[in-house]
Amino acid sequence: MKKLLALLLAAVMTMSLLTACGSSETTADAGNEETQAEAGSEEADAGNEEAQADAEANAEEAADAASAETAALSDGVLTVGTNAEFPPFEYVDDNGEPDGFDIALIKAIGEKLGVEVEVENMEFASLVSSIGSKIDVAIAGMTVTEERQQSVDFSDAYYEAVQYVILPADSEIATAQDLEGKTIGVQLGTTGDFIATDDIADTTVSQYNKGVDAVNDLINGRVDCVIIDKNPALVFASKFEGQLIALDGAQFDFSTEEYAIAMPKGDADLAEQINAALAEIKADGTFDELVKTYIEAE
Repeated sequence: MKKLLALLLAAVMTMSLLTACGSSETTADAGNEETQAEAGSEEADAGNEEAQADAEANAEEAADAASAETAALSDGVLTVGTNAEFPPFEYVDDNGEPDGFDIALIKAIGEKLGVEVEVENMEFASLVSSIGSKIDVAIAGMTVTEERQQSVDFSDAYYEAVQYVILPADSEIATAQDLEGKTIGVQLGTTGDFIATDDIADTTVSQYNKGVDAVNDLINGRVDCVIIDKNPALVFASKFEGQLIALDGAQFDFSTEEYAIAMPKGDADLAEQINAALAEIKADGTFDELVKTYIEAE
């Protein structure tokens, strides 16, 4: 009997020890798991904070970039340079204000962009150098050339033109060869200036800030002809009907050219917005109405 009691007591003690060991291990495992969970949570929080900081930094950089890209429009005003001596594209109206096809076009673009348009009238030759400082953009019957593209960017072309030659009504000039050796009047910095200076042999080139001054000297016999864009050439010839004629530049082998809006170099955001507005104006019929009003009416 004593042996049986001893054996039972030994068995009970063994079970107690096993239970205690098992409980200790379970408690330790739970503690380890809790510690690991806390560490993981801290790591996750740190990761979230870092990701949030990166996102905020990226957003701030994007905002700064957007601000820089849209500087020309950020004040709600688009300052536009022109030379109002180039009818029907730009001229001074009866109220002393710049008007014409280009002026109406850039104002329509400004309306699409939701900004006010202020027009500055200046000499044509100073327009490109003034972009980004005195003015935001320039519109002035300006031809896209490789030389100008070194200094400014251009919008999509909005008009295709060709140079014309204005002559006295009794002039015998009729071909490119006839222009050689002649005294040619041009508006400074225009395509006509480049053609007369670079492409025609032995010319004497008289440069004027205003196309009308070149035409006046033609009437007074100081130059043999004037090279200028088609539309102003037709306007000048009609104003001096009987005294002057305007001949298509095609018979002088002049190539066609494209007018566009000159903008700051590298301002892709401004270019995108202006091109989008120009496309809308062409699509909704506004452009065609401006052509009828300012160009075809002439």
